[in-house]
Amino acid sequence: MSRARLGTALALLAVLAVPLAGCSPVGVAVGAGAAGATAAQTEKGFTRSVDDGRIRLQLNAKFFETNYDLFSNVSFTVDQGRVLLTGTVEDPEDRVTATRLAWSADGVVEVINELQVTDQSSLTDFGRDTRIGTELRVKLLADDQIASINYSIEVVNQTVYIMGIARSQAELGRAIGHARNIPYVRGVVDYVTVQQQ
Repeated sequence: MSRARLGTALALLAVLAVPLAGCSPVGVAVGAGAAGATAAQTEKGFTRSVDDGRIRLQLNAKFFETNYDLFSNVSFTVDQGRVLLTGTVEDPEDRVTATRLAWSADGVVEVINELQVTDQSSLTDFGRDTRIGTELRVKLLADDQIASINYSIEVVNQTVYIMGIARSQAELGRAIGHARNIPYVRGVVDYVTVQQQ
C-alpha cells in the first residue's frame, strides 16, 4: 500500500473511531495516530511526522497521568519537535508543571508556553515575575555560550524555574548563575537535562 493510501486509510479510521471512543485515552491515542499519519503527507516528511506523533502521544499520557485538569485544559501543537502549549490554567504553578511535563517527552527540542493564567491575585508579584523572566531571557539570549532556544523560563513568586536541555554542565551553570544574579530572585529550581557527551 502506498504511503498516501496508508495515510488516507488511517485518517478514515480516525474519523470513524473518534465518535465511538469519545475523550478516553484510547480515543485520544487513535486520533493522535491518525493525525500523525495525515501529517506525514505534508512537507516535513514521514519520519519527522512520526516523531511528532510519538511526542504528542507521550504528552497526552504524561498529562493524563499527572493531572487530569491540565490534560483537559491544555492543548499541544507539535511541529518538528517544537511543542506549543495553549489554553488556560488556574494558577502559575500549573504553567510550570505543564512546561516541565512537555520537556520530559523524548524528542522535544523547544517548548513554547502560551498558557494563560486565570488567577492573577497579586498584580505586584505578577509584574515582578514578568520582569525577572524577561531579564533572564535577554541574558540567556545575549550569552554566546548558551543555546537559549533549549531553555524555557517560568517565574512564580520570584522563584525561577529553568527547564530544557543543556549542552553541558558548564552551560547549565552559566544559565543558573544569570538567574541568581537578577534582583528579587528568591530561588532557582532547574529541571534541565544535561546532554550526554
